[in-house]
Amino acid sequence: MKTAVFATLAATAAAFAPSQTGRASTSVSETKADLEVLAKKLNPIVGFYDPLNLAEADFWGQGNEATIGFLRHAEIKHGRVAMFAFVGYIAHANGFKFPWAMQMDGTPFPDANGNPPAVWDAVSDDAKWQIFGLVGFLEFWSELSTPSSKHYMRGGKPGDFPDFVSGPEGIPHPVPFNFYDPFGWSKNRSEEAKASGLVKEINNGRAAMLGIFGFLCAQTIPGSVPLLSGVVPTYSGEVMAPFSTNYIGEPFIN
Repeated sequence: MKTAVFATLAATAAAFAPSQTGRASTSVSETKADLEVLAKKLNPIVGFYDPLNLAEADFWGQGNEATIGFLRHAEIKHGRVAMFAFVGYIAHANGFKFPWAMQMDGTPFPDANGNPPAVWDAVSDDAKWQIFGLVGFLEFWSELSTPSSKHYMRGGKPGDFPDFVSGPEGIPHPVPFNFYDPFGWSKNRSEEAKASGLVKEINNGRAAMLGIFGFLCAQTIPGSVPLLSGVVPTYSGEVMAPFSTNYIGEPFIN
């Protein structure tokens, strides 16, 4: 049974893994017309669907093309996070965890009987702060504009992640691998292959966003997702609260 579950998990992970799109995969300074063309590639049946008219918006007075860059980057980034979350949810739901200790005192990785949100609740606040610290650094680095990677609102490619640069103008120690394409597998791919991979990544990200929230809704709102009724365990906690203690609101209580 474990072998079958693992095989299913591996196939799912491959399907939702971010595709290697390369640094020349996305047009810069996109317009509404570019979005309409991309929408047909993503879903020929639905096509371009923009009920809020965001494709003509101007956020913070930065111009329409900068706004489109912001929205495109946000979707790609949220899709990547959702793909990690979807596969991680399946892994925790089936009891997969690292065999070594999670903390220096020997505390193992939690199990919580296959209830992924409860697994997160069981992680110590110290460990959560480390996770958020790493995520915060990656978010900071992704917002940098470098000679080889312009900001996505300044003519850069949405979804692009700047290389780690060592030295006086970068990280003060050697970094052997980049966060994006650490082994250099995508640099020799054709532009057609990169463009096709980007379309797959966006579609997989959209599916993963629906999937992970489908799991969470089924756990917290009984009957909201009929197909998952009885499949996932219920959860009575707060899925949107990263900590069990309200560190921001606590000083104002009482």
